[in-house]
Amino acid sequence: MRALDLIIKKRNGQSFSTEEINFMISEFNSGRMPDYQMSALLMAVYFQGLNAKETTALTAALANSGEVIDFSSLGKIVTDKHSSGGVGDKTTLVLAPLVAAAGVSVAKISGRGLGFTGGTIDKLESIPGFSAELSVERFMELVQENDLAIMAQTERLTPADRKLYALRDATGTVENISLIAASIMSKKIAAGADTILLDVKTGKGAFMQSREEAFHLAETMFRIGKDMGRRIVSVVTDMNQPLGYAVGNALEVKEAVETLKGQGPADVEKLCIILGGYLLGLAGKVRNPEAGQEELLRLLRNGAALQKFKEMVSLQGGNVECLEDYSLLPQANYTETVTSTRAGFVQEIDAGKVGRSAALLGAGRAFKGDNIDPSVGIVLNHKVGETVCEGDVLAYLHSNDKDKFKAACRELSNCFTLVDEKTEEFPPLVYGVVPPFPS
Repeated sequence: MRALDLIIKKRNGQSFSTEEINFMISEFNSGRMPDYQMSALLMAVYFQGLNAKETTALTAALANSGEVIDFSSLGKIVTDKHSSGGVGDKTTLVLAPLVAAAGVSVAKISGRGLGFTGGTIDKLESIPGFSAELSVERFMELVQENDLAIMAQTERLTPADRKLYALRDATGTVENISLIAASIMSKKIAAGADTILLDVKTGKGAFMQSREEAFHLAETMFRIGKDMGRRIVSVVTDMNQPLGYAVGNALEVKEAVETLKGQGPADVEKLCIILGGYLLGLAGKVRNPEAGQEELLRLLRNGAALQKFKEMVSLQGGNVECLEDYSLLPQANYTETVTSTRAGFVQEIDAGKVGRSAALLGAGRAFKGDNIDPSVGIVLNHKVGETVCEGDVLAYLHSNDKDKFKAACRELSNCFTLVDEKTEEFPPLVYGVVPPFPS
């Protein structure tokens, strides 16, 4: 078997066998297949595609290229949740302790953000002392002890996927549904959970901007998970306006904690309750998602979910006091406002532009390895459908650099669309579920 033969085979539109895919990933991961050959093969895949069997085989090969965590020794169901990413998306910080407080273990391996704002790990690491750099052994101990742990990706998990993604990023072959799905699902499979909820964002602030693409990705990942013996549900959710009000790492931690206290934005709480209901139903904890939502609301109102979050922060070295005294979180030196130049009703808040504004302040990364500033970001003062008067504050910008503030302010001023008549139609938080629940 030769790499050249595989390139020609896919170039000509033929399908790979499982053995050929395993060979390809093994050769590439070991360094025996040079980047130029894998680049050619990726471009052939980009144009010719992969069928369902090939996509599942690629996922398995990537997952098995490194360590695969096995939670079977814990003797209980272990769940995981993945979001395809968005602006102000702090759902994991609320959803994970909610589900764990319901007695269902959550073991999440997350990455650092690239683009708009930090990822889940960046947000958590804005809590002084918090460490997501856990060994796999410590990760499993925390899941056993507290039903909840969130750790950073390690070099031992899916090393071939990291190499492959870097090459895709450099060769213009990222935007292929099979390659995207295999990359995401390989990490979920290697992370060991047997029950997985996928939150696939769609809209101006999401990677998948069209609903058609989002549902295609959701269906592809569901099929992969099912083929690989996982209980899985994909939920397609809106990302046309930012989720909640806060965009930026420490600012989002504060908003997540406020949500756990029952005082957060309505859309953040509602989405977390909906997603958590599906996850509890999938795990067999409740008879249906609606019953799961009722249970999670109870745990939110009685403080159990907040307590579970505090326990996780403490066990991973974080300063729990800052969850009550927000002044102990990183603080920006300057807070400036963007005001409205006219009166009207908010018809749109472009999540993509808000995200780019936050990135200009230093809340996100342009390249992997870039440092982010955990203190900076944006706090919106309005949501779609609300009334705005001339001179009203549209948003607060938290910055440590006045030049960066000016650039972000220019970008943010174009985020809001105001109209004379109030819109009566609002995008739903959830567009659909794959498969329709219960499966």
